[in-house]
Amino acid sequence: MSRNLLSQQPEAPVSRAEAMAAVHTLIRWAGDDPDREGLKDTPARVAAAYEEFFSGYRESPEAVLATSFEDVAGYRGMVLIKSIRLQSHCEHHIVPILGIAHVAYLPSDRVVGISKIARLVDILGRRLQTQETLTAQIAATLTSALKPRGTAVWIEASHQCMTTRGIRIPGVATVTSQFTGAFETDASIKTEFLAAIK
Repeated sequence: MSRNLLSQQPEAPVSRAEAMAAVHTLIRWAGDDPDREGLKDTPARVAAAYEEFFSGYRESPEAVLATSFEDVAGYRGMVLIKSIRLQSHCEHHIVPILGIAHVAYLPSDRVVGISKIARLVDILGRRLQTQETLTAQIAATLTSALKPRGTAVWIEASHQCMTTRGIRIPGVATVTSQFTGAFETDASIKTEFLAAIK
């Protein structure tokens, strides 16, 4: 069964006490004493950190883009928001994915406040992700909300599941992209986008 690109929280919520107990167990499993002075407050701190890291499950990316503007004075060019700071977590190891996203769209008759695009990236990033899924989610949400003539999403990020564990190779970046509409079919528009983000 395919995963819903914008799926929300699991049906049964977990209490903060359950989350803290799980961290307590993991500290013991790692080989330390969760009740020693330096660690006794760690389960609460980790629970609070997870609330921040994964706040995207409690926010709606669609709602962020719900307010758009019709008065664009006939503007038909590309709207590009460059170098949006991206912070996410790998769904396979729950370690950080850090990078930047470039997001563009070609308005049909509506535009959205530019800060909303950065909020969209942030909300979807604050979920357990693969970079490929995140890239597709951003494009799909923008397309659904604004019905633009095309969207382009380009993400370049470092995965700490690769740099701090496993193969442990630092300095490696992963690049993903998604093009829809005119960005996919018109080479000149795609070239304009690629030149702009470089």
